[in-house]
Amino acid sequence: MSKRITPFASRYCSTLNRLKEAIRRKRPGLLRRGVVLQHDNATPHSANLTQQWLQRYGWEILPHPAHSPDLAPSDFHLFGLLKRHLGGMAFETEDDLISELRNWFDNLDVDFFRVGINSLLSRWQKCIDLHGD
Repeated sequence: MSKRITPFASRYCSTLNRLKEAIRRKRPGLLRRGVVLQHDNATPHSANLTQQWLQRYGWEILPHPAHSPDLAPSDFHLFGLLKRHLGGMAFETEDDLISELRNWFDNLDVDFFRVGINSLLSRWQKCIDLHGD
């Protein structure tokens, strides 16, 4: 198998570093107990650089079947609400869009994320019960 190196893998690893630092600050015990991460099989996620990063820090990856938005909390819980929020808005600059997104995320209650993650359990069970169909 050839080594895949993409500029996006480097950027994704930088994002993982920022996530690790945020976990260290906000939930320090979690890093010692172990992190379970769900991401799809996009090239930056499956690149050798990313796999080496995940192995170095001992993060476990939940398997994610291809083309399964019903098993991705961002797809089934987040993007619809975000799309409704942004509907009809226009932004002069990319910075304006980023500012709006940051404001929107900052104002989401922590329970919003908890509900999305917790509903993943029943969705996985349904997928298992239906043998992936």
